[in-house]
Amino acid sequence: MRRTAVVGALAVLALGASAACTPGGSSGSSTTAASAVSTDVAGAGDVTLKVSDFWGSAEGDWMASLIDGFQKKYPNVTIDRTKEDWSQLITTLNLQLTDADGPCIASANNGWGSLGTLAKGGLVRNLDPYAKAYGWDTLIPQTIARQNEFTTDFTTIGSGSLFATPVARVSMIGLYYDVDKLKALGITPPTTLAELEAAAAKAKAAGEIPFAYGSQDGGTAILLGLQALYGSAGSINDYVYGSTSVTAKDTGLLDAANELTSWADKGWLTPGFEGIDYNTAVANFVGGQGVFRWEYTGSLGLSAEQQSHFGYIQLPQVTDPSTTVGVGAAPGAMVISSRCEHPDVAAAFLDYLMSAQSAQTAVDHGMIPLLHSDVTVPASMGTLTTEAAGAAAVGKSDGFVPYFDWSSTTMLDTLTAQMQQMYAGKTTPEQLVAAVDADRTAGLAGQQG
Repeated sequence: MRRTAVVGALAVLALGASAACTPGGSSGSSTTAASAVSTDVAGAGDVTLKVSDFWGSAEGDWMASLIDGFQKKYPNVTIDRTKEDWSQLITTLNLQLTDADGPCIASANNGWGSLGTLAKGGLVRNLDPYAKAYGWDTLIPQTIARQNEFTTDFTTIGSGSLFATPVARVSMIGLYYDVDKLKALGITPPTTLAELEAAAAKAKAAGEIPFAYGSQDGGTAILLGLQALYGSAGSINDYVYGSTSVTAKDTGLLDAANELTSWADKGWLTPGFEGIDYNTAVANFVGGQGVFRWEYTGSLGLSAEQQSHFGYIQLPQVTDPSTTVGVGAAPGAMVISSRCEHPDVAAAFLDYLMSAQSAQTAVDHGMIPLLHSDVTVPASMGTLTTEAAGAAAVGKSDGFVPYFDWSSTTMLDTLTAQMQQMYAGKTTPEQLVAAVDADRTAGLAGQQG
């Protein structure tokens, strides 16, 4: 997910004996012969689906609203939802899915540690037949689909078969700005990296902090945000998903590290940032200390009144301004248990979670939509308007890239440590990149072993 870790033509694989029975035994036109699944939810008879997820607050309200909408659309379906703590769900999901009374649908985490383990252990269904039946192979951008794919021999992530689906909302890394400060400085929101640097220099000269920042307990968003301006979506995706033909330098990481080092040397980061923790850095920015901040969407905790005082930018690539690449993933990989008695109905609910209705409901609850651009954002939600525009730009370019730390189980620790040493002058950007490659190499060897 955000600080830890978020179709081309998909091959149709048999679901196996446990999936051969479709709900209600429908054999009407809604059953596709090629995939042997039914999309006839109304004809499935009375069905109860157990769902486990970790969403609370506005996210929980969003999920509850969609469950209510699906049940109204299909009165024969009852969805029994359990909301669990994030860490509890992720650490116990493998056990829950082996229980005959466990959830039929659950939100897993992307990557080898959660989704890959569940898929490899046969605990969740291969969703290729449903991708064909519902057209998910054209609905889901390839760069988002890869976050949920594994080869069926489970040696490779990022290609092969679909084992989870996204939802119609997204979490990203981008650049936030203080609307009032930009106006006071006479700066229009930058549209390129060059314009951003010119704005930072002007802010510094005026006595402002160009970039609100703290690196005491991490602070990788700024590096990954810059990386997306230099590396292509293809190179970053391939690296994270284990292609040994791509090095960290190929992903724009060296350019990003050099850029970040120069910003630190120019005094563009919050003074004493090395001793500022994440939560304090966020509070400082929202409280008026800093003009810009690289951040995970939704992490500022803005109130309705604050929405008009902060904006969001997804900058285009440096070498190709017509292309926008951005770190982004759906907040949860939705899986169907292999033990689910009504997998076809469960798949219909996953399809509903990816629908235009789901995207609009996300907006209505203050969250960024995914998969659909034809949503209505209230004018009063200024920050969300700019966030949605950023997501749309990345989607138009099919430019989503996964969180870089998905490339190994220890990559987040490596990035954090190397950045702190780089700021202290104890390592160089080149050495940071070499350490990242070494970490991934070790991780790949462990995975193959």
